[in-house]
Amino acid sequence: MNSHPTQIALHPKRTPRRFPITGPHVVFTLTALFFFFFFALPIWETVNGAFRLPGGGFTFAYILEVFRNPIYLEGLWNSVLMAVFSTALTVLIALPLAFLTDRFLFPGKSLFSALILIPMILPPFVGAIGVKQILGQEGALNALLAALGLEDPAHPIDWLGASRLGGVVVMNALHLYPILYLNVVAALANVDPAMEEAAENLGCTGFRKFRKITLPLIMPGLFAGGTIVFIWAFTELGVPLMFDFQRVTSVQIFSGIKDIGGNPFPFALVAVMLVSTVLLYAISKLTFGRASHAMMAKATSQGGPRAIPPLRAWLCTAAFACITFVAVLPHLGVIVFAFSKDWYGTILPNAWTLDHFRAALGHDLTLPSIQNSLKYATLATLVDLVLGVAIAYVVVRTKIIGREILDAMAMLPLAVPGLVLAFGYVAMTQPGKMFGFMDPKIDPLLILVIAYSVRRLPYVVRSAAAGFQQTSVTLEEAAQNLGCPPFRSLRKITIPLIAANLTAGGLLAFSFAMLEVSDSLILAQKQQDFPITKAIYELYQLLGDGRFIASALGVWAMCFLGVTILGASLILGKKLGAIFRV
Repeated sequence: MNSHPTQIALHPKRTPRRFPITGPHVVFTLTALFFFFFFALPIWETVNGAFRLPGGGFTFAYILEVFRNPIYLEGLWNSVLMAVFSTALTVLIALPLAFLTDRFLFPGKSLFSALILIPMILPPFVGAIGVKQILGQEGALNALLAALGLEDPAHPIDWLGASRLGGVVVMNALHLYPILYLNVVAALANVDPAMEEAAENLGCTGFRKFRKITLPLIMPGLFAGGTIVFIWAFTELGVPLMFDFQRVTSVQIFSGIKDIGGNPFPFALVAVMLVSTVLLYAISKLTFGRASHAMMAKATSQGGPRAIPPLRAWLCTAAFACITFVAVLPHLGVIVFAFSKDWYGTILPNAWTLDHFRAALGHDLTLPSIQNSLKYATLATLVDLVLGVAIAYVVVRTKIIGREILDAMAMLPLAVPGLVLAFGYVAMTQPGKMFGFMDPKIDPLLILVIAYSVRRLPYVVRSAAAGFQQTSVTLEEAAQNLGCPPFRSLRKITIPLIAANLTAGGLLAFSFAMLEVSDSLILAQKQQDFPITKAIYELYQLLGDGRFIASALGVWAMCFLGVTILGASLILGKKLGAIFRV
């Protein structure tokens, strides 16, 4: 019997393949967790509340009731009209102005290009105070018409009462058109003039050239700005409140906050508003956002603004001057009202005073609100700077899988209404919930800081990303080749180089957080915790000097926000428009 030796094959032991855990992966994970808990979870709490029965079952009854109840249905319809008309009016204002800026040279062009940002330095609901003083039955316009003999003083025209929806639409458009203007100007700057010249050579000129060639090329920019305008107007809360326009979904939701524990219909209203926003955005994206046209570099042809005859140039100046004047009328109304002792039934106040400005800095309601806003906004900006730099670094400097998702997550707060998130934060911090310790009825500090930081994070991400794109990566690589760890090279080399971009993004995040409306009105529920915007709203409801002090506080806020936005625009220049882009 032959025996064969057993041959044992020795194979090297295989170790499971491991993916290295790097800094970018940690950033991705932490950011994803942050967005899960403070972006996705609030939305889920809202949607869940809209479909859950008190016993825990599932139901469509609440959603169906929104469409059956004539009051809710009217509110939703008014919200849609408010958004559609606001966006249309914004396009009618911004598109011609952007075209004139890009194509022609005219007197005062630099000045008006800077003044275009003025409407953004005051929340529209504060500007509504000035509009009511001008257009009210006993306002300045009726007084002027009566003085000119064009109106019977005994029967003044109720301009706002006749169309509250119209007043809200005009206020929204005058506040939001700079966002669309900035996006369209940036889009026009990227249009290759050779394509328009080729169209002219084929006989396509004038408005037909604009409609057939230019408009399709700038549609992505127009869509980017128009989306922000539409969502903002659709969920606007402050202006309808100031105009006493109750039959609108945002105000109905605000009114239902007080009974959030026992009333499911605010949840249903928020869910319907969220789904409507997402559907309208998706439809618009599929219709307009997918257009892509390849263009040669702009240097391939003679482009840029050109000189035009003096008469046409001055007409361009007049167009900018008229729009700017109308846009600042609400601001002027607030300023004049803040300086007046009494303004009722006259073109201008009969007496002037500085007392309201002193009171605005020393009132029991205003001084704590300023301190609160500074605290909330500062902490939120610090959170945004840390998260924004980390996200921008991963998106621009790395090639890890999922960085595009991270970038999209960072920009989602621009596409989701602030009112929806604010309501979601209230829902997720109810007693018994995981985040019940953040209940704003007890102390709104944590939840307000989180709300402000989530809403304004896109500004810092876009600013930081622009800085990273402008700064050569070879500087960081050289430092790392010399033994400098990646984090240290980022801190020592790159951060100082993009400090201007971070300053601009931080200024925008801080200033808009200081004057945030939806989160402030909904989450700050006790007087000692009121931020500035909630204090202005509450003061305006008071009798006596309350409205004057509210206006004075609005003027102080206007000055502050004006300085910060001007600083950001000087730093970022034409890239400012990219911040307001979904």
